[in-house]
Amino acid sequence: MKPLVCIYCEGNDTKLAVVSQEKNGEKVKVIRTAAVSVSATSTDIEADATGFQLEEDSLQLEGLEGEPTSLQPKVDDSAIGEIKKALTGLNLNNYSFIPVLTEPSIYYHLYEGSRSAKSQKLKEAIINEILETKNVSVDKDGIDFTELSDKSLLSVFIVGEVACINMINAVAHQNGKRFYKIPTVKSSDISLSYYVAKKKKFFPDDHSLIVYIGKEYSKLIFLHGRKLKHIGTTLDIGTSNLHTYDVYFSKILLEMENGGIPSLDNIIVCGEDDSENLILSFYGTFPEANVSRLEFDDLELSDIDEETRENFSSFSIPIAVAIDYYDEQNQVHQGINLLPKSVREEQKFFQFSWHSYAVLPLLFLVAFWVTQKSLTNTNEINKLDDQIKEKTALMKQNQQVLAQIAQLEDKISGFDQTQAILDSATVGTGVWYQVLQDIASFTSKKKSIWLTKLTRSDPQTVLAEGYSLSRYALTDFAYSVESATLNSMFYEALRDRSAYKFNLTFNISTYPKDK
Repeated sequence: MKPLVCIYCEGNDTKLAVVSQEKNGEKVKVIRTAAVSVSATSTDIEADATGFQLEEDSLQLEGLEGEPTSLQPKVDDSAIGEIKKALTGLNLNNYSFIPVLTEPSIYYHLYEGSRSAKSQKLKEAIINEILETKNVSVDKDGIDFTELSDKSLLSVFIVGEVACINMINAVAHQNGKRFYKIPTVKSSDISLSYYVAKKKKFFPDDHSLIVYIGKEYSKLIFLHGRKLKHIGTTLDIGTSNLHTYDVYFSKILLEMENGGIPSLDNIIVCGEDDSENLILSFYGTFPEANVSRLEFDDLELSDIDEETRENFSSFSIPIAVAIDYYDEQNQVHQGINLLPKSVREEQKFFQFSWHSYAVLPLLFLVAFWVTQKSLTNTNEINKLDDQIKEKTALMKQNQQVLAQIAQLEDKISGFDQTQAILDSATVGTGVWYQVLQDIASFTSKKKSIWLTKLTRSDPQTVLAEGYSLSRYALTDFAYSVESATLNSMFYEALRDRSAYKFNLTFNISTYPKDK
């Protein structure tokens, strides 16, 4: 699966986590984390007068039942540069970006009306109820819902542009890209509740509270068993402006009353502050509750430094969103998706406007003509391929015939040479026959002479060696052989007889003799 860059936009504080998971069942690996301070240079506000009230230069947003407010700060280039720097060294084309939103960028609406079995019709019913009760028009691609523990539906929707998506696009533009792939938009509260329920595995009757403490804002999320029960109003207190923990306890009791929660069995603390003092304070106020930190032992954290691991709870929400998304891809559960239609269209490979649709018939005609031309050319190519195969087979046959002809030519050209060799051998055979006949004729008459060696020292000269009991017989032997020369004759004792060893040469070219 593709690695993810989860970006959580919470006021002026933006947190991002880069994670990956090779395949289902493996630990999610945290590659990189970063926290960026985002300062807004200007703000565009479009809302009904009842949607907010401005007091002492601060914007106070109402809860779930208030009117939606479009609050889209324009992020300065320095913040975009910090995010770009935090992602330096990553091939972002291979990553998917997930914007993570919280109030006031997203809004909640509790739906208890009739339900249709079809998801689209149910969405239309929720959209109509939001229009009637809040006078807000919601696009069907910008809304989704989840079932609460009491079987009612909590719908989540966005209105207008999303600053977090604009931030991702700005980073893409600085890197020379038109956009980065955004497969989904997530709610921080719903994803965090899913991750905590998956990690802790509460009992079905347990009432649990998730306390997320940010730098400027805090969230109270209630669970019944392992399902979401109630999302409290965003608290405008955090580590940057918190002086005492007692303020949390009054807010918790108020939200418990609003959500119909009688008691708390579990309290899970995460975010910027999960210190012992905070946990002890919760123990003091809720002695019957099991208070604990959110642990991350299911993650691979070897790529991040020790300081980041110690304060890793501050990245709880982007990590929870990554787990939520990967479980969706692995079909473990079904989450929500608030990706606007405009972003879907922008990320399409082909983008059509009204005049593009007018050209579609022409495109079909061109495609039909190209197809016909392609089929015709394909038939011609097939015919030519068949001809090539036939010519290739004929060429192979011709090559075989040529090879046979070459063999016959070699045999014919070698015939003359063979004939000459045979003629030479025949002549030589006649010469030697006559030489041996002369020698045999003499030695048959003279029983006192015999040959021990007969060699050819050169092509014309023959050397004969042997013994004789009579030196006169040697002289006669030399005369009997044509052009013979008696080179040497030595006396040697041969057992009890006297013998003469001789050396005789003659020219074989004088043979055959004329008879």
